[in-house]
Amino acid sequence: MNDTRPRMPLSGVKVLDLSRILAGPLAAQALADLGAEVIKVERPGNGDEARRWGPPFLKDREGNDTRESPMYLSANRNKQSITIDIASAQGQDLVRRLAARSDVLLENFKVGDLARYQLDHASLRTLNPRLIYCSVTGFGQTGPKSHLPGYDTVFQAMSGMMSVTGLPDGVPGGGPMKTGPSLADFIAGQYAASGVLAALYERDGPQGTGMGRHIDIALLDCTIAAQTHSVMTYLAAGVIPPRRGTEGNGGLPSQAFECADGGIIVICGSEAQYRAFCGVLEQPQLADDPRFVTNSARLGHRRELADVFNALTRQWRASELLAALEKAGIPSGPIHRYPEVFADPQVVHRGVTQRVPHPTAGEITLCVSPIRFTGTTAPQPTAPPTIGEHTDRILREVLEMAPEAIASLREQRVV
Repeated sequence: MNDTRPRMPLSGVKVLDLSRILAGPLAAQALADLGAEVIKVERPGNGDEARRWGPPFLKDREGNDTRESPMYLSANRNKQSITIDIASAQGQDLVRRLAARSDVLLENFKVGDLARYQLDHASLRTLNPRLIYCSVTGFGQTGPKSHLPGYDTVFQAMSGMMSVTGLPDGVPGGGPMKTGPSLADFIAGQYAASGVLAALYERDGPQGTGMGRHIDIALLDCTIAAQTHSVMTYLAAGVIPPRRGTEGNGGLPSQAFECADGGIIVICGSEAQYRAFCGVLEQPQLADDPRFVTNSARLGHRRELADVFNALTRQWRASELLAALEKAGIPSGPIHRYPEVFADPQVVHRGVTQRVPHPTAGEITLCVSPIRFTGTTAPQPTAPPTIGEHTDRILREVLEMAPEAIASLREQRVV
């Protein structure tokens, strides 16, 4: 296709995205952000199920609901959408023709589903040996649970992530808790993108094999692996990490503290920072209090520590205490809601969001990729496509189909 955007690291890489909902689309979006040309295949009529996961929905120019939910919009920027009925023989043929021209295929169907249509890895490998085929599923391609479906919350629970998230037992609101965002989906998407990048390098790098790979990504595996030091605390020491609410994982005091007009986060990662915190609060004697004189002592008296310091921080306004902590070099920050997040001068300076054109809403604000290449201006992202927005263009320019052939596919509801 004609692409006039500036060159990016993955410019020229062609990705066929057969995935839906979140983990797979996030992987494809990560590749698109790096310059890959991503074609998203959707079912005619309804499209990606994530489009319907509202309200709320994106509003059009007249203020009416569109077919785009925030869930869908979060994972599909920089893509093109084609609708294909893969249950039909002609639709399967279109997907195979697209796969023959692709470098990467991403899918998150249940294990074995695509074999019915001869769109599985084994079938497409014979058609395109260079194809990197990435399967993203809940439990992976093998094992006693590989046939089971699952969503983000299931894997946050099964992986142990919920067991170490939330307030401790015995306090109001205590108990295992899901994280707000769908972290299991996001984590799996990033691992999938990393696997694809490694396979591309293996295929085309200095000692390239010229051959593709089948990448097996399981949300359960990825969510366990992402817990890093929490998991290692159990594996190496046999200790199950307790839930600590807002407390950090290293030195204390490191948690949310109450101020006269709200809460802030303070992290004392060293003895010097702890002593400096005592100085900011004008209580230098606390640095030598036997209960708190070392980090080990503070760990043994964490409840007393929190009570003592909360009583002191409540005497401050949050902005004044944060200014004093910043001057003293103590890691700290406000506890923002989203309105404050996107008004923060640092967030504004970094260009975390951009306004881009949208075919029905006029304009939409998107989060953009956080990856920055020094000395290079990233191209403006394109809005997540409306359902089938690029169907005719892809059939015409990629598969070189004649207008009458495209019209016939539409008449038969193949696209």
